[in-house]
Amino acid sequence: MRIVFSGASPLTIITAKTLIKQGHEVIIIEVDKEKIDQISDELDCSFLHGDSARPAILSQVNPKNSDILFCLTNSDQINIITSLLGRSMGFKRVITSIEDTDLVQLCRELGLEDTIIPVWAMSRHLDNMVRGLDNINLSALLKEDARFFTFTAGEEDAVSVSELGLPKDAKLIFYYRDNKFNFADDDTKLRKGDEIVILTHCKNLPDFNERWYPPKKVNDKNPKK
Repeated sequence: MRIVFSGASPLTIITAKTLIKQGHEVIIIEVDKEKIDQISDELDCSFLHGDSARPAILSQVNPKNSDILFCLTNSDQINIITSLLGRSMGFKRVITSIEDTDLVQLCRELGLEDTIIPVWAMSRHLDNMVRGLDNINLSALLKEDARFFTFTAGEEDAVSVSELGLPKDAKLIFYYRDNKFNFADDDTKLRKGDEIVILTHCKNLPDFNERWYPPKKVNDKNPKK
């Protein structure tokens, strides 16, 4: 696979080393030339000096012939902009890293389906360690076209699971209510505020995002003076 990283962050370096050993072609875009000079000797991959959030730079890595774009800079804003740009330029898959959890909703509304929040992952990992639980990341078990989709139930979703009208290749498997984990079946009655987790084929994600994370309507009326 041909994999592009935006930002030479510590996470990028660790991940790139693993992917290079597996035989993947790796390209790292970094705006700091000094950082490229520091890591170029330890990584057998290509480097591009520049700002990945600029179309002229991102186009140089041939997006349409690349498989994955990882946006892992230290700036949430740059990661989101680069993700949107990469998606429009033809990357097959775009993965966005954000630290500010307040931006999760925005990423959903923008259709950034593969958004990772490292602080959440680490928090759950540490909590599991305290509990003495096995730290297997459930999403790591998904292969091929399987995906998880999550949303918070609104008033219109306060129905039984069977009445949600999910496609055959999607299943609501569990939900959180008052921070408590609950399994679900077709007869389960959902409530407003429930945090829902659906296991689905990736082809359903655009429709799910449109249904549960619709773009915000812009009021185009001129404000009164």
